[in-house]
This record gives sequence, C-alpha cells and structure tokens, in this order.
Amino acid sequence: MPTELTYAMVTPYSLLKSRTGGIIGRLLSLSNLEFVGARLYAPTDGFVDQYVATIADQRMEARFKTALMGYVNDNLRRNNRLGISNRVTVLLFEGEDATKRLRDVIGPISDHLKGDTVRGTYGDFVCGASGDVEYFEPAVLSAADPGMSKKQLALLAEYAESDGGVLERVVKFPAGAKPETTLVILKPDSLRRGSSRPGNIIDMFSRTGLYIVAAKLLRMSVAQAEEFYRPVREMFVDKLRDRVAAKIAAALQSQFDFETPESTLGRMADLLKEPNADCEFRKIVKYMTGVDPASVWSASEKKKPGAEKCLCLLYRGENAIDKIRERLGATNPQKAEPGTVRSVYGYDLMQNQAHASDSTENAERERKIVGLWKEEKPCEFRQLIESYL
Repeated sequence: MPTELTYAMVTPYSLLKSRTGGIIGRLLSLSNLEFVGARLYAPTDGFVDQYVATIADQRMEARFKTALMGYVNDNLRRNNRLGISNRVTVLLFEGEDATKRLRDVIGPISDHLKGDTVRGTYGDFVCGASGDVEYFEPAVLSAADPGMSKKQLALLAEYAESDGGVLERVVKFPAGAKPETTLVILKPDSLRRGSSRPGNIIDMFSRTGLYIVAAKLLRMSVAQAEEFYRPVREMFVDKLRDRVAAKIAAALQSQFDFETPESTLGRMADLLKEPNADCEFRKIVKYMTGVDPASVWSASEKKKPGAEKCLCLLYRGENAIDKIRERLGATNPQKAEPGTVRSVYGYDLMQNQAHASDSTENAERERKIVGLWKEEKPCEFRQLIESYL
C-alpha cells in the first residue's frame, strides 16, 4: 500500500481552551503514523472560501455537511463569530492508509459522541428537540478521504507563506501589556514514535496561560546544533573543571599507592578541561541531531537535516520567558521542583525533555537558528507538501 501524507487541523477554539496538548497526544500515540510537519496558520478569507468549497464536494450526511461548512465559515476567519484569534495548528502525518487511520483517531462528526475519539473527548455536537444543530465544535478538522486530502493539502501549501508561520501579531493584548515571545524545543527523546509525551508536555505548558504563536517540526542539522549550543560549550570549560579533576583523582588512585596533590590535579584539570568540554559538546550535538559531529567534516554535510526530530514552539505573553522556565524546571531533573516538566519526564542533564530560552536576547538568537524568527524562505512546510503532491 502506498504511503500517504495527510493532515489534522486543531481549531481556534481548541487552541483558546488549551486543548492542543491533549489532542496532539492522542494523534501521536494512537494513529501509528509518522509525525512529519507542523505549522500555525491564521487563515485569510481566500483560504476559508476554498476550504469550504472542498467540504461541499465531500460525501456526508446533509446536516453534518451543513454544520461543518457553517463552522468553518463562522470560526476560521480572522473576523469570526467568537471574536477570538483564528490561529489553527496544522499537523502533517505520513504512513500507509494515513487518511483513514487519522480519521479513525479523530472520530466522525456525529451526534452520538463517545470519549474514545478526539472529537468524542474534545468536541461537541448538540441538537435540539427538532433535530436542528444548536452547537457544534469539531475540535479537529481533517480530510474525509485520500482524494480530498490531496485537495486540502494543496490549499495548505498554496497559503503556507501568506497565512502561516510566526503569528506574533495575530494575538491581541490589552493596552499597556508588554508581551514576550520565547522558544521551547521538545527534544528528540520526547518525539519517539507512538508517544503521547509531546502532548503531555504541551499540556503542562498550557498552565502558563501563554499563547502558541508558531510551531515547527525540525530535523536539526549538525551546523544548527553547533551554533545553537555554542554558548553551552564555552560554559562547560570552567563549569565541568572540578568534575574533570575528580575523574583524574579517581583514575590515578586506582593506579598508584599515593595521593596526588591538589595542585597537580588542578594543573591536569586545566590541561584537560578544553578537550572535556569538546567531548561533552559533541554528545549534545549527537543527541539533538542523531549524527556524530566527528563523522561530518564538510560544511555542506553539516547543513543536512539530522536523523532526529525536535518540535519547536513559540509561546507569547507577558513574562513568557519566566513563566515557561518555571513550568519547565531546573536543568537537572533531580533538582527540579515537583510537577515541572523536567521533574516528571527528565532523565539527566542532557535528556531533560525540553529546552526553553532564558532571556529575550537568547530567544532571538535561538529563533533565528531554528528558522522561527521571521518568515522562513523557502517555506519548508510548503516544500514538504509539494514534494508529496
């Protein structure tokens, strides 16, 4: 059976109510599909009009079709019925029979909802005594069949740059507010296939009350990882010196019957602290990319996408940097406060599940490296869809 590419679109109301994490967790853990892309959109009327036209061509019960077309018309526009931000999160999935598998996890549009699907848990379909639809919230939009999936993916590709990307200006704040934007990266071990962990972590961050304004699934290259973690390498030189000295002392004690003077250990540690920092730095780069940097020499090879996936998210709001880092917890999971992301899911200093910017200056530097500063050119999300179509 040929591989299909398909999509799930988390609705504006689901984002507003911080249901995104729960929905993503379900989609990742139950679909048995490869998660290959993510992007936020704020649909223009042009996109909405064409998307509604594709729904009109679908085969479904008339009242459900009418409800779905009405929902998209009323809720996905920038000037919408609820007066909220019309941000939607679009997730791309790949695999055999992908459209059907994803649709089975999302669930049908039905007035007999059960909690065993995404729509059963997070959506609503309420009819009055006359049978008329009084309230409808689908939670997630998706394609009805592979043919429709291609049509709607083509729309997403066409509008990827004009309607999607970094949506910092889409969310409005009260007069006098001073919002910040911070970068969060869910690290490779949280993106293992079939894990609901990314959704769980996003759900934990939702307690900050911040807004997600960008998303990107990234295969970090060696070049990106080396630039991103360069300040960490410099910090390792002196921060890990005492650990180097302790290892030297233990090694010498196992070979000699006398104790090595502290001054000698210090001189030896000073000689080895740079090579040790380089070694630890290479471990981080390999962990984030799945590629041993020692095996890559040319600049072109270093720029190739790595073997591991990360999910990059931008959160925006007042005091965003401090709020996210508070929910994230200390770098060392053993020292993180109970209930924080790293205390719950972290293993050690490196495999601590997520990274978050520690200042506005670093947020800017890091966003530029991962391609979430301004609108990226060319748009990788559009290229991914077009390569399939």
